[in-house]
Amino acid sequence: MATVTRAAPLRILCIHGYRQNSGSFREKTGALRKLLKKYVELVYMSAPHRVPQTGDAQGKENEVGPGGDEAPRGWWFSDIQARSFDAGQQCQASLGLEESVEAVRTAVKDLGPFDGVLGFSQGAALVAMLCSIQEQNLEPQFQFRFAILVAGFRSACSEHQRFYGGPAPLVIPSLHVFGQEDQVISDRMSRELLPLFQEPQVLTHPGGHFVPAASAHRQTYQEFLKRFQ
Repeated sequence: MATVTRAAPLRILCIHGYRQNSGSFREKTGALRKLLKKYVELVYMSAPHRVPQTGDAQGKENEVGPGGDEAPRGWWFSDIQARSFDAGQQCQASLGLEESVEAVRTAVKDLGPFDGVLGFSQGAALVAMLCSIQEQNLEPQFQFRFAILVAGFRSACSEHQRFYGGPAPLVIPSLHVFGQEDQVISDRMSRELLPLFQEPQVLTHPGGHFVPAASAHRQTYQEFLKRFQ
C-alpha cells in the first residue's frame, strides 16, 4: 500500500501590531493557529522598539495581552519626540523604521526560511513596506512568496511614501483582511493599500480590530494558501 506524504507546512513570519509583542500576538492569534494548524506554521517575532508606558493609550492599539514579561513594542514612531504612534498622524519623518527592517532581516536569517509574511495593523503596514523593499531588490534576504495584511494601512509619514510610488503594482500575491466595524484602522484606510498590489484578494468580516479566524473564514484562507503548498 502506497504511503501518502503530506506536504511540509507553510512557514509564515508574523508581525504584530503596535503595543503588542511576539507573545501577546501569539495568544491573540490562537484561533488562527488552530484554524490553519494542519498546513501552516506561524513563527512570531517582536519589534525592536519598546513603547514608553504612558497614562493614555498612545497609538490607539492598547492591546497588550498576557504575553509574558516582554514589554509592549512598536515598529516605528510617528511622533519622534513623544516616541508614540498614531496611524492617522501626518509626519515628515518617523523614528525606528530602519531598525525594524533590520530586525526582520535578522529574523529571516535566523528563523527562516519563510514562505510568507503576515502582519496586523502597524505590522501590516510594515509588511506592505517589506513587499516594496523585496520587489525593488533592495534586500536579498526577503524572498516572501505571499503576504497577508490584517487591518493594514498606508503610512501617513512623508518619508515612507517611497514605498508606494512604484511604476507598477506589487506582484507578490496578497490577502487583505479587515473588519467593517474596526474603530482603530477603518476599512477605508485598509482599502487604500489595495491599489498598491496586483490582483489583491480581500476578506472582510463584520467585526472590529482583530485577526478573524472563525470557521466562516477558513475557506478564504485555505484557498489563498493552497496556491503555495
